Amino acid sequence: QVQLVESGGGLVQAGGSLTLSCAASGRTFSSAAMGWFRQAPGRKREFVVAINWSGSSTYYADSVKGRFTTSRDNAKNTVYLKMNSLTPDDTAVYYCATGPYGTIVTGAASYWGQGTQVTVSS
Repeated sequence: QVQLVESGGGLVQAGGSLTLSCAASGRTFSSAAMGWFRQAPGRKREFVVAINWSGSSTYYADSVKGRFTTSRDNAKNTVYLKMNSLTPDDTAVYYCATGPYGTIVTGAASYWGQGTQVTVSS
């Protein structure tokens, strides 16, 4: 059983930054691709970024490209999402997920975390 626990969400002003973390357990994290998704109220879940097992390959949604950066520390079984230049449109619940890399970039995943709320005030 895979467990993913996100943290780091909160309230931030527009233009500010936040870093989310996702701690994984229950499987070989270092061989698994990871991804971040988000869901705003009344909207469908949206793919944000995927990172492969080594961190050598990433794929970002156009909406966050240049503002968000993902990374991972396999020694700590943790993946990160650094979010800069936040806008109110970035307000959503952010979910960490794992699964095949090719699946994550299409918007699906095998396992999901419980999510962490990010609210950006104008």
